[in-house]
Amino acid sequence: MIDTLPKDKKIVLFDGVCNLCNGFVDKIISHDKKDVFRFASLQSEIGVAIQEHLQLDTSQLDSVILYVPGKEVYYHKSSAAFRILNEFGGAWKLLQVFRILPKFINDFGYNIIAKYRYKWFGQKDTCRMPTAEERARFLG
Repeated sequence: MIDTLPKDKKIVLFDGVCNLCNGFVDKIISHDKKDVFRFASLQSEIGVAIQEHLQLDTSQLDSVILYVPGKEVYYHKSSAAFRILNEFGGAWKLLQVFRILPKFINDFGYNIIAKYRYKWFGQKDTCRMPTAEERARFLG
């Protein structure tokens, strides 16, 4: 299953029932003019397979993961968010200034949001279903 992933795309794994995470995916799709990203929920079959391939704990659904299959590298938490936002270009690149902070500081803020994301933003009963226009961008 991992062998069939597109090597020329960056894959965003996200919590499919989290409203904040789904909003982030919507934001990525709206800014992804160069068609850089593909998406899969952490809970999906392909999402679990990617996490197992990367030897990650599949019970931890509190982090966005950016996987680059062509390079066999991944980023999670604040590192993934910053790298995704960097692809947006324009004023979004200004957020990269926060990367000068130690990762543990950026991840501290990320972890607080992740911990309370359901309380603050709510959650769905089931994973996000892509629209017809979005279907080609979602794996699995």
